[in-house]
Amino acid sequence: MTQRRLPRPSELKQILRPKPIVLNPTDRRLAGAHTIADLRTIARRRTPRAAFDYTDGAAELEDSLRRARQTYRRVEFHPHVLRGVSDVDTSTEILGRRSELPFAFAPTGFTRMMQHEGERAVARVAQRNGLPVSLSTMGTTSIEDLAEAAPDARRWFQLYVWNDHGAGEDLMNRAWENGYDTLLLTVDTPVAGARLRDVRNGLTIPPALTLKTFANGAMHPAWWINLLTTEPLTFASLTHFGGTVAELLDILFDPTLDFDDLDWVRRTWPGRLVVKGVQNVDDAHAVVEHGADAVVLSNHGGRQLDRAPTPIELLPAVLDRLQGRAEVWVDTGILSGGDIVAALARGADAVLIGRAFLYGLMAGGERGVQRCVDILRTELVRTMQLLGVRRIQDLEPSHATLR
Repeated sequence: MTQRRLPRPSELKQILRPKPIVLNPTDRRLAGAHTIADLRTIARRRTPRAAFDYTDGAAELEDSLRRARQTYRRVEFHPHVLRGVSDVDTSTEILGRRSELPFAFAPTGFTRMMQHEGERAVARVAQRNGLPVSLSTMGTTSIEDLAEAAPDARRWFQLYVWNDHGAGEDLMNRAWENGYDTLLLTVDTPVAGARLRDVRNGLTIPPALTLKTFANGAMHPAWWINLLTTEPLTFASLTHFGGTVAELLDILFDPTLDFDDLDWVRRTWPGRLVVKGVQNVDDAHAVVEHGADAVVLSNHGGRQLDRAPTPIELLPAVLDRLQGRAEVWVDTGILSGGDIVAALARGADAVLIGRAFLYGLMAGGERGVQRCVDILRTELVRTMQLLGVRRIQDLEPSHATLR
């Protein structure tokens, strides 16, 4: 028969250790986020549906995005043991400059619509963590204001070339004069993809107080208060637009864009040139022939052509064709440090993340973006240690295969 006794106070002290009380509500929310999926859950709860869906959604049936994420789930890692991995170096070189982590913040449109701190918050986190940050043509912070907010960050500018070359040249000149060293030219947008969530939500820029959005906004009063009491939404490419997102994209995107436009950008832009939106081997080779320093294998986060190629699956063939003549990056579907390791092991020089940091921004502003970086860094380091790899440069295709 079991003998029972009263526990000693010293024994109770060892097991009765309540968590510290966190008074700040943002810190309290973020403390419970251990994955990017956790940040997404918080973001969805705190953001009106139309703004959240603009970030979360993709084109048509959203198969491109779904397939990209499923492909990363198909990755099988092949670890080595007894390698001594107490000290892991996550730094790498991206276009000739050191980055403390092997990823950059992708350009995202209408960022202050997601959360009022917007691109400035993202740039400050990039500066603090030694990462590149990209400002979109459709950004909601000006080229000059972002440079002022994060003067020591490595800043890139993303450009859509449309019919008015003069406007594009002005944007490139302003970016170069304000210390942006790299231009990302997006080429997969001759027309806007059918982003059906935005259509069904009736998303406009700026957001309109219709009966539907008012009802949804009543559930997110802090978001509306922040939107209405901070600076109005402005754009790098235009000062005002009152139509739907689809109408705005149809103005900005140019179906006549061709290699002559790429040559014009190469002649005009004095810095590094990256072509974003490449989706086949021949195009990757062609844009390098026309002067690109790097290509981004990207289906635009699944937001343009549905059922487009999955970048990580396209990667080996492109690397084989280019033979090191340009850097090759990937995006789309990357939601963990393990995904980043998989892409790098299969040959990518770097990755761009977009939705991951936007979930963090919506969940908690600048602190949420920092939480995103912390999560990805922790997962990245742990995955490398479990693979028996101490440096990014030591990752090889043999470390990650697709089942």
